[in-house]
Amino acid sequence: MKKTLIALIALLLSNSNSWGQSASGDGPYNQLIIRGVMLINGNGAPPQGPVDIVVEGNVIKKIQVVGYPGVPIKDENRPKLKAGGKELDCTDMFLMPGFIDMHGHIGGKAQGAEPNYVFRLWMAHGVTTVREPSGRGVDFTLDLKQKSAHNEIVAPRILAYTRFGQGNDGPITSPEMAREWVRNNAKKGADGVKFFGAEPEIMDAALQENKKLGLRSACHHAQMNVARWNVLHSARAGLTSMEHWYGLPEALFEDRTVQAYPLDYNYNNEQDRFEEAGRLWKQAAEPYSEHWNAVMDELLALDFTIDPTFNIYEASRDLQRARRAEWHEEYTLPSLWEFYQPSKVSHGSYWHDWGTEQEVAWKENYRLWMTFVNEYKNRGGRVTAGSDSGFIFQLYGFAYIRELELLREAGFHPLEIIKSATLNGAEALGMDDKIGSVSVGKLADFVVVGENPLKNLKVLYGTGAIRLTEANEVVRVGGVKYTIKDGIIYDAPALLKEVKDMVAAEKQKTGYQIKQPGINE
Repeated sequence: MKKTLIALIALLLSNSNSWGQSASGDGPYNQLIIRGVMLINGNGAPPQGPVDIVVEGNVIKKIQVVGYPGVPIKDENRPKLKAGGKELDCTDMFLMPGFIDMHGHIGGKAQGAEPNYVFRLWMAHGVTTVREPSGRGVDFTLDLKQKSAHNEIVAPRILAYTRFGQGNDGPITSPEMAREWVRNNAKKGADGVKFFGAEPEIMDAALQENKKLGLRSACHHAQMNVARWNVLHSARAGLTSMEHWYGLPEALFEDRTVQAYPLDYNYNNEQDRFEEAGRLWKQAAEPYSEHWNAVMDELLALDFTIDPTFNIYEASRDLQRARRAEWHEEYTLPSLWEFYQPSKVSHGSYWHDWGTEQEVAWKENYRLWMTFVNEYKNRGGRVTAGSDSGFIFQLYGFAYIRELELLREAGFHPLEIIKSATLNGAEALGMDDKIGSVSVGKLADFVVVGENPLKNLKVLYGTGAIRLTEANEVVRVGGVKYTIKDGIIYDAPALLKEVKDMVAAEKQKTGYQIKQPGINE
């Protein structure tokens, strides 16, 4: 009996820290009061605080300003704690709505990344909702979606978008087959469809049917079909969001109808594919030209969403930076690291002969791409934050924070970035009545961090930000403190510790060490 009690105490201690929260989640409570926090609402409003936020179960019931900066808070001005309620002291911390990753694949067999690993990395970085734009199959994703909805697993809220044609016995070759597949997908309970392109009549039929059923959609306009069906065609037919940027430069062509492919180009050669993609924006209309403006204006009129996923291609403009990111050492699984290495087989491992010329082209590509996205936002267009992690040296969770940094590079104000990461994503999913901002009546999804993320987005990384103290000491600050989803409090550092232990265990099995490509000693 004594040994059992000691073991139980040890287990409880291993799942908690000085804040008293656990990696597996605590709550929901009949009442939760988050005390003394600075609120960054997600709707573009500036920070306000200190505030107390009252949650009952999974619903925000009250947001109350309780004082002024530098002035002691009077208890009589604060919401009262009910019997059995929980207080979370967040004095001098910052609270935002839970982040929404609009392009999150739940691992992959080729990467060896299983959901429990991926979910912990997302949750440790404040991601409480993920739209999966296709993965291992709709049944696989819907099973995880239901478990997350019932909080049976540690996972963000999941939206399942099925790859068009996935699960069909053969290729979809007619408009009627397309409509039937879309109807069946809706019956299974999917939230939408992820397209890569198809024959124009098939794309039109599928998108129209999907829109009629009230489902949403995403599209990566792959080069195999984009010459006849670009972003404008999709948006007119009912597509609700575009992924990355494929299909947009093609809509902006003025003096050609196809990309200027070298005559020895082979799409199955990944270096060909990504090297030439890095020259595509230079072939489009000049920024602010008549045609450039006309395409933008039409997309704006269609209430179209752009989900750029800047981070996933960043290695194309700076391979060394991406592969030497400090989190790889402790948080990247050996199988995932192997998947990233130069390969003629693995998708996104296109480092056959990547050098200065390719990176310079991609830097210009980014400049033109970011110009369009920033102006689209400035004119009232909806831009969201998505990571597409698990490829090209981009790690789940960490890559999402990098996406926020790249929106800053594109010209977004930090408050506009938080809006893209929260309310804009909720609007794009049709869920802005439930999530996306901190408002009475909405669900209790929050990110709490001990530093001001508006001043330095790097404090959102699990590895924190580097700072020099007055005593000339180098320290790490930041990292998400709490991720709250459905009113359940998760200790973000404890989630990261679990991931670190998973990676260490995998390395120990074979004595694996992360090495840079081509270095064997």
